[in-house]
Amino acid sequence: MSLDNDQNVHPVKLPGGILQNVRSALSIKAVSTGVVATLFGCSGPALIVISAANAGKLSNGQTVAWLFAVYFLGGLISLIMALRYRQPITGAYSIPGAAIMSAALVTISFSEAVGAFIMAGVIVLLLGASGLVGRVMRWLPMPIVMAMIAGALIRFGVGAVESIGAAPLIAGTSLLAFFLTSRFLKSVPPVLVAAVVGFVVAYVSGSIQAGDVDIAMVAPQFTMPHFSFDAFMAISIPLAALVLGAENAQATGVLLAEGYRPPINAMAIISGIGGILAGFLGGHNANIAGPMTAICASEQAGEERERRYGATLVNGVLFCAFGLFAGGAVPLIQALPKALIASIAGVAMIGVLLAALQQAFNKQIGYQVGAFVALVVAMSNLSLFGISSPFWALVAGIAVSALLRETPREPAAQPEATMASAGKRV
Repeated sequence: MSLDNDQNVHPVKLPGGILQNVRSALSIKAVSTGVVATLFGCSGPALIVISAANAGKLSNGQTVAWLFAVYFLGGLISLIMALRYRQPITGAYSIPGAAIMSAALVTISFSEAVGAFIMAGVIVLLLGASGLVGRVMRWLPMPIVMAMIAGALIRFGVGAVESIGAAPLIAGTSLLAFFLTSRFLKSVPPVLVAAVVGFVVAYVSGSIQAGDVDIAMVAPQFTMPHFSFDAFMAISIPLAALVLGAENAQATGVLLAEGYRPPINAMAIISGIGGILAGFLGGHNANIAGPMTAICASEQAGEERERRYGATLVNGVLFCAFGLFAGGAVPLIQALPKALIASIAGVAMIGVLLAALQQAFNKQIGYQVGAFVALVVAMSNLSLFGISSPFWALVAGIAVSALLRETPREPAAQPEATMASAGKRV
């Protein structure tokens, strides 16, 4: 089984050898963006995993094994996909998937949950290998997909604003540094400056304190899987839907919005493989991740989009390191003010959000009402059958467009109305 089963999808070709290409991709902007993506992925999301582990009364060793599985394998996915396709296709894990584990592990044993994790990976792998995922994604109208992306990511922008209320000095100076750098120092990565300024202000103000996480530097404790029908229905099905309907869909939409031609089926296949391996190690999944891809694919990673994969390489290496040293790294991440992380992640999303909104509501393409419905559903906290709002945003947007018989406004615009044709512009 090959990752290259997507028709007409080829790696971005750059002059020179692989080492030369990698060195050129590791620009200051790419490195700083990769670090920002790591700070985002290793802060709040890691605490969600820890919260789920606490709900399931897991041992310290099991919790460390969970963190090792999702971060180390997520980092490997980033390295594999970035080097293979020269695109910022970034791996991590499903944050909503970790969140639903907090409720599931109250009634389902962890050994059954591990079996369900593995089965979720099998589902994703089979769907990706069949090519069904690629065909469905290419059929989706581009404006509705872009509206879903905007709705799912707008919360990061809102989080940056809310961070000012939570920590005016830290978040305010960080955001101000970002915009001033964007205006006067165009050669300097504004996200990096915002992170440094925010960290310095937080340190001087005494806001950086040792985290209180009950995890020691212990060896991972792996759990033997047990397969049950209840766990399959409660965990496997929702988790597989989240990986494909939320994470992979978001990542695909973001990449298309930035002008890439992503290997849709290959992304599903490696997400399935990552899910299976993570399950055997005691993690809920390791897959292509929407928010992480959004950060690394943004213009903050560099003006030349063919070299932005450097941000994914940096993020992949740091994720692998975080997974290896999860037991000791979590308290350090917890020491950073949440407002600082929120403000930096918010400004890193600006470029992606603008591109998504512009494509979602382009009158010459059509699907306006369907796109609006997808936007507001994705912005909501809707959750049905354990599946979060990004998936239902696509369902609702397409259903409304079909009901209203929305079509591309102009025949000339039709090639841009679907995800497949959007990739042909590259």
